[in-house]
This record gives sequence, C-alpha cells and structure tokens, in this order.
Amino acid sequence: MDFDLVLQGTVVLPERIVEGGYVAVYDGKIAEVGIGVPPAAKERHLLGEALILPGAIDAQVHSLSQKDQEDFIWSTRSAAAGGVTTIVDMPYDEGNLVCSAEAVKKKVDHAGPQARVDFALYGTVDPAEGAARIAEMVAAGVAAFKFSTFGTDPKRFPRIPPALLEACFAAIAPTGLTAGVHNEDDEAVRTYMEQVKASGVTDWRAHGLSRPPITELLAMHTIFETGANTGCPSHVVHCSLGRGYDIARAYRRDGFEATVECCIHYLTLDEENDVKRLGGKAKINPPVRPRAEVETLWRKVAEGNVWLVSTDHVSWSENRKTNPDMLANASGVPGLEVMVPLFVKGALERGIPLTWAAKLMAENPAKHFRLDHIKGALGSGKDADIVVLEPNEAVYDASASGNNVIGWSPYNGIRLPWTVSAAWLRGEKITEGSKVLAEPGAGRFVRPLPRQVLA
Repeated sequence: MDFDLVLQGTVVLPERIVEGGYVAVYDGKIAEVGIGVPPAAKERHLLGEALILPGAIDAQVHSLSQKDQEDFIWSTRSAAAGGVTTIVDMPYDEGNLVCSAEAVKKKVDHAGPQARVDFALYGTVDPAEGAARIAEMVAAGVAAFKFSTFGTDPKRFPRIPPALLEACFAAIAPTGLTAGVHNEDDEAVRTYMEQVKASGVTDWRAHGLSRPPITELLAMHTIFETGANTGCPSHVVHCSLGRGYDIARAYRRDGFEATVECCIHYLTLDEENDVKRLGGKAKINPPVRPRAEVETLWRKVAEGNVWLVSTDHVSWSENRKTNPDMLANASGVPGLEVMVPLFVKGALERGIPLTWAAKLMAENPAKHFRLDHIKGALGSGKDADIVVLEPNEAVYDASASGNNVIGWSPYNGIRLPWTVSAAWLRGEKITEGSKVLAEPGAGRFVRPLPRQVLA
C-alpha cells in the first residue's frame, strides 16, 4: 500500500537518533519508522538534516487565567506554531475554577470549537468542598489534578492546607492519576514578602528575595511526603532548583512515585541578566534563579532526573507585567511557540543528546497523563503528531509571526539555531513555516485511558 505521508530526515526518538531515517503515516496514525530508501507515499518530503520529532505535549498551559485575553483560540495557535500538538490546560480559570464534572464539561464545550491542537485538562478542588468531587472529575475525563501549597487567590488559585492535601491525595490514589502541586510554602513566602516590603526594595530584585530557595524546598517535602503517606503519585509542577530534583530522586529511591517538571524558562532565563533587564516580564512563580542554577538544571536533565519539560504558558496583557513595583506584576510568561526550539538550542549548546527532547516533551508527558495509548511517540499505531525543525537560524520575536495574542515575550531577541518548519496533528498538517494551517475546532479533547481494575 502507499502511505499517506512519508518524512525523511534525522528521526529523534527517546532512546536513539536515526540519521537518514523516515516516518511513514497512514490514516492519521504512525505506520512505520525505518531507515534507508523511504517508501512511496501520496505526500513525500525528503528533508535532509531536518530533525523529525514526536509532536510536543505541553504539560502546563493556562489559556484562561485572564478573562477576555488569550483563550484557546490563541493558546492553541501558538502551540501549533511551536510544534506542540497537545496541551494540558490548568484548572485555574478566571470565573470558572475547574473543580466539578460540570466545570470540566463546561470547559470542554468552550475549548472544543476553538482548539487547533488536541487538549487534555487538569482538575482541582474548591477548599470549601474538599475532596468530594474528585471521583466525578475522573469520570469526566481529567488527566491529572493540580493543587497549590501557596494561595495566589482565595477563589481562582487557592491554597490547599496540609490535611486537605492529604485527603485529596488519598482520594486520587485509587484512580492511578497523578497529583501535581505548585511548590511554594505559603507561610514562608508571606513572611519573606513582608520582609522585602519592609526593606523598601521594589525593583527586579524584590521577587527573588521574596521567594528564596527554602520556600520551594519546604513545600516539596510536604508534597512528596503526602504522596508517600497516601500511595498517590506526587508531582511538583515546576522546580527552579537543582536541589529539588535531588529530593525527588531520594523519594523515588525509597520506592515512591515522585516526579518533577522543569519549565523552559528555568532552562533559559537567569536572574542577574534577564530578570534585571525585563523586570515584570520575567516575573514567574517560583522565580527565575541565577545563571549557575540554570546550568545545574541542565545537568539534572542530562542525569535523567527531570521528568517533564513544559512552559507554564500564560499570556498576560502587557499592562499586567510592566509595573515598576516588581511584586505588583502578575506572575507567568508565554512560551508555547518557542519551547521546542529553545530546548533544542540549549541541549545542543551543552552536548546533551536530543533524545531528551523526545522523552521530556513527548514520551514522558504522554505517560504522565495516561495518554500514551495514542500520544507521545513516533510508534506504530500512535497518533501521527509530528514536528519538524530545520537549521534555519532566526531571532525570536513574538509579534512577528502573528500567532500570539500578545507581542511581548521574555524570549524576544534570543537567537534560535533550529526553528519549526512544519507540524502535523493526527496526520494533518497544522503549520508550515510560521503559518498556522489548523482551523479552530481541529483539536480534540483527549482523556486518559481508564485504569484497568482487576477482579
């Protein structure tokens, strides 16, 4: 038979790199990965040195954090442009905390007609209701749960205190889903914030001073110990410190499911250069750390102690990120359009194998959210989600492509040696160069494979 699509180039798999390899697609699925003369196909691309990777799964996206701002129409457009073929959206939506089956359905119905790439959803809890609705959200198709040890907002982004966190973990444990937690100790952060305010420091230094490393590390012990106590897979959704990855490794050594996610900003930006230069536009929780810590995190990637790489993408309007008082700015940055090229750049600069790109941005996220029956690999029978990068050097400018709701980005001005030239979602081409071809509604809601219960 003739395949629908064949791509030949450098095929990047989680375990090896196949130079002069090819990927063949039939009926929206990966049919074959091979080496040598590529087979016949209705559409055939001989791409030379181009990198062919599985489409990325971004484990942490906030499409609806700011009302009437980004929404799925834009977040999934940025994703498609960046070779991200599935996003996992966070539950802290302004005006709709995703904490019930009804809220999950409302979000699916809202996102479906807009989405240009596939999407999965996180659920969370309303502290006033406790763990009562976890089971119904599992039935509604959430791929994981998200909590926070720090309260950013009592309604939209509430703190979950230790006893309630334990109750939630205990309710999730039998489902096999993962409990992801924002790792900042509430009491410690508030104390350090008051100290910074009392000191009179308001410039770029204020944010790092208000959230020193101990605030993250205390919370991580709480999260992993709660997982150990309940048998629930526990996951820290972002860690800016090498020490945090060592803590997780120690729990894994002791037999517990304890994982950590690294955001692309912690592998790219540093405090003494980028935060100093960008101010509020580089304000993120937890904070961007000094350059020495950035290099430590790349070592953790090389050692295999990073489980996922994500963006924690949020596109705040510019007025929410430009206050001279650093602590008054909203926290978070966009990154969907540029995560994959930034990771490739960073890995190549440090001699780190690109196999980690396929593992940390595709294979492991698919496993993490129990989507690996259809997503995350260039393997036979999986969805033909593919991204191609070519050695076309470019200086990143978020406003140039027209694929972002905002024109600012902390990554503006960064030189990228490899850029996304095309992407496919379930065998359909969704982007070509910087032009997004996918129409709204092309994406689908994807849900985890139900856990098999043995009789």
